[in-house]
Amino acid sequence: MAEDKSWGGGTPAEAPEYVFHRMKAWDAAVERRQTDPSSETSGTEIQIELPDGSRRSGVKGQTTPMQIAESISEGLARNALVALVNDAMWDLERPLEGDCSLKICDFEADEGKTVLWHSTAHMLGEAMEYKYKGELCIGPPLEDGFYYDIYLGEAKTVHEDDFKDLENRVDKIAKSKRKFQRMELTKQEAKEMFGYNRFKMELIERMEEGTTITAYRDGPFIDLCRGPHIPNSARVKALMVRKASSAYWLGNAENPSLQRVYGIAFPDKAKLKDYKTLLQEAAKRDHRLVGRNQELFFFNPLSPGCGFFLPHGARIYNTLINFIREEYWNRGYEEVISPNVFDFQLWETSGHAQNYRDNMFSFEVEKRDFGLKPMNCPGHCVIYGSRSRSYRELPLRLAEFGVLHRNELSGTLGGLIRVRRFVQDDAHIFCMPEQVKDEIVAYLEFMKHVYDIFGFQFELELSTRPEDYLGDANLWNVAEAELTEALEKFTGKPCGEGWQLNPGDGAFYGPKIDIKVFDALKRKHQCATVQLDFQQPLRFDLTYRGSGSQQTTTQQDGRAEAEGGDIQRPVIIHRAIYGSIERFLAIITEHFGGKWPFWLSPRQVCIVPVSEPYIDYGRQVQNKIRARKFFVDVDSSDKTLAKKVREAQLAQYNFILVVGEKEKAEGSVNVRTRENLVRGSKQVDVDSSDKT
Repeated sequence: MAEDKSWGGGTPAEAPEYVFHRMKAWDAAVERRQTDPSSETSGTEIQIELPDGSRRSGVKGQTTPMQIAESISEGLARNALVALVNDAMWDLERPLEGDCSLKICDFEADEGKTVLWHSTAHMLGEAMEYKYKGELCIGPPLEDGFYYDIYLGEAKTVHEDDFKDLENRVDKIAKSKRKFQRMELTKQEAKEMFGYNRFKMELIERMEEGTTITAYRDGPFIDLCRGPHIPNSARVKALMVRKASSAYWLGNAENPSLQRVYGIAFPDKAKLKDYKTLLQEAAKRDHRLVGRNQELFFFNPLSPGCGFFLPHGARIYNTLINFIREEYWNRGYEEVISPNVFDFQLWETSGHAQNYRDNMFSFEVEKRDFGLKPMNCPGHCVIYGSRSRSYRELPLRLAEFGVLHRNELSGTLGGLIRVRRFVQDDAHIFCMPEQVKDEIVAYLEFMKHVYDIFGFQFELELSTRPEDYLGDANLWNVAEAELTEALEKFTGKPCGEGWQLNPGDGAFYGPKIDIKVFDALKRKHQCATVQLDFQQPLRFDLTYRGSGSQQTTTQQDGRAEAEGGDIQRPVIIHRAIYGSIERFLAIITEHFGGKWPFWLSPRQVCIVPVSEPYIDYGRQVQNKIRARKFFVDVDSSDKTLAKKVREAQLAQYNFILVVGEKEKAEGSVNVRTRENLVRGSKQVDVDSSDKT
């Protein structure tokens, strides 16, 4: 590869020795395949269906998605980044292997962004190898860019001063117009190629024999990778290295500490310019900054990852909860309260002890293991199972604003977005199988009602049966069909229009619908979710008596209870709209930029007396307004009127009420808004002799 002049964005002399080792192993693998008769293509004709329903003919093992794109239009091929073949991402230059559906994706598609960012991560990884001579670990795409981890030893770190050099190196790699080449390796070939790197070797050793292992090469750089990748490095026109931080290998604090470098890339420079503008606006809206400036919340190292909510922050927090609580009342939910601490026997029953114990806070009491609850569902199963149930009680919608704790790694904590102590607007609906669809539709309508009030747009994804699913496949098929019908009924549109399919990404206990919201800056956030669960009813042996022949008996407490009837298992619907109250508060803080709508505002009204003689009247007005359950303060300082009004506007009070001699005499206030719109004089029905 001596003709490639962009080695690591530098020169071949900078290349670590392992670069040449990888290339030698790759070339040997290529040579073996050229002499392998099984590598010959079949030449069989195949049919390729395009999104508009039209068909193209191709040759198995020869025709590529890029060739199809070129046959459609030059512009489509020029902007293409990846293909979807039978809904799975596929390299544009990789030959098709049979009859298939085909969609070509550019940067406007999520798949196009993912692949461009993944390929740029490879370029950044190469630049880091040449600059630091370390061991690369993993470099995945994210929802907003990508990162690459590298091991540099315990003492060495990546600094912000390095970012410009890394960007220049990646720019040189991109401009070299390298093609990305894919190769399937045996486990032995992979170990030979990456044997110098302990982290890659650990990943390889975890793979079972017979697993398809793939590597990608662009120029002199080769990496262990599932792919796919962009067809040509020149698709990357603009790059920004965003930040660097420390991370543990595989997220385990007992593993080596790595350097993680984050970046983002675009297919044109204008998009990078827009992104930088977005970052500047996002910095102004950062919930940590707004929270400090508006005295909403803070953090203290005495309780890492746990927010301290100040009076004005608690006002927003409680308003959010009360809003949902009122909706619960209107929509037939029953609120419950369950313990914060449980014997680990509960988590053994639910399965969380096996799969989630490391993320829990646990301790021993009287030689018994206990844990702080990280979720509400097992406790709600105990509540449901506390007595026998009849089909007449279903659906039973149990809601709880329970305090939860999760032992998140300290390096992952960040403001209110990722915390250790939080509350969810959590509810679990216990219902009969035939009630699932109607309950899902009702939940989606509930969710839309809430998000409309906050001004959120959202998208829906149906996540289906994963490889490690539990239970009967036929039951999964029925559940997925019901969720599909619910989505179609709610949106009025089929898959691909009103909602998307996310194959294989369901929870192990049931399929789910993920809802992602877009804030005022068009950033995407995961908040709401609704999931079906067939496993917890089995684990907790939850049942109800069906509608067969029954007789009614009276229990000692006077409660009527059904006997007889067929015993059946309920389905549990896990659902949330805010998700974590803390995280949702962070999102809406940045969504509104600290300019709270009146109903949610912690500073709704500020009364500004023009001078000291009118402070008492101002307090009378305050008492009248406060009696109506509004948040109202009086500025009794000796500052000038103009300064007090301006400070109230900057503090984001929705309304500023100025009071002086005229207002006192008339029992009125002079109203203006934080946008400095003067609304004029308004009566407030204040008795000037009232001192309450």
